[in-house]
Amino acid sequence: MTTPVSLRAKAEEQAARFPDLLARAEHLAGAVLLGSHGRRRAGGGDDFWQYRPAQTGDSRRRIDHRRSARGDQEFVREHEWQIAQSVMLWIDQGASMRFSSGPNLPQKADRARVLGLAVAILLQRGGERVGLTGTALPPRSGRPQLLRLAEMLSQDDANDYAPPEHRAMIPHARAVFISDFMGDLDGITLALTKAADRGVRGVLCHLLDPSEEAFPFSGRTIFESVGGTLRHETLKASDLKSRYLERLAERKAELQRLCALTGWHYGLHHTNTSAQSALLWLYSALDTRAGAAA
Repeated sequence: MTTPVSLRAKAEEQAARFPDLLARAEHLAGAVLLGSHGRRRAGGGDDFWQYRPAQTGDSRRRIDHRRSARGDQEFVREHEWQIAQSVMLWIDQGASMRFSSGPNLPQKADRARVLGLAVAILLQRGGERVGLTGTALPPRSGRPQLLRLAEMLSQDDANDYAPPEHRAMIPHARAVFISDFMGDLDGITLALTKAADRGVRGVLCHLLDPSEEAFPFSGRTIFESVGGTLRHETLKASDLKSRYLERLAERKAELQRLCALTGWHYGLHHTNTSAQSALLWLYSALDTRAGAAA
């Protein structure tokens, strides 16, 4: 049973994490020189684009009362520049991301959160509006938005594998997905297909711990998911290596095929390599047509 005291302690623990996350993301972003990314243009791009249903966090001043008066739902009037400059993030916060094979390596979740927030900082500096996929945090600019992003990215998901959020994809916007993609592929297939249907193009960053590539196990080994829902014991772990590596290669190939089909970019990043190189790739891939290993 959750008591008020334990709930408060957990809330304080979560709150203490996001200022550090934001500081590290700003430090990482500061190491990357800004190029010509971004489309901020004085006096241009103010043409009406579409009405969309109002979302949590939308300012009351943005409600179009004439359009909303036609029914029971409130609508926001969006302009072309707002669509073109919107970038949506999905950072996997499932339990599988809280894995690290060594004390000197970051958890996958930590690297993913820092990368996601750092790219948001760079995009905002280039005139972009950044938010999360779904309806919880629509794309916006400004320091308060970065604080909200840091806070929400500091929250863990109890599920072993968290599927990508595919709701409320803004037409013709861009997106960044960062995950180990170890769960069911149906979720990522659905998200990328829905994104493609709405003209959303983006970047898929496949993030792995080095041990997940090398499979350095032999003898008696117990494999257990971080969330504790899966467990497998074997006396000869080395016998599983070839089959595991084959399955991993198939997973990579399927993700690359899916990205090619939907117009997204695929990149592979390992937690024992430079976070700065991954950030540079993420940032540039949002404006290029060819993906590569990160």
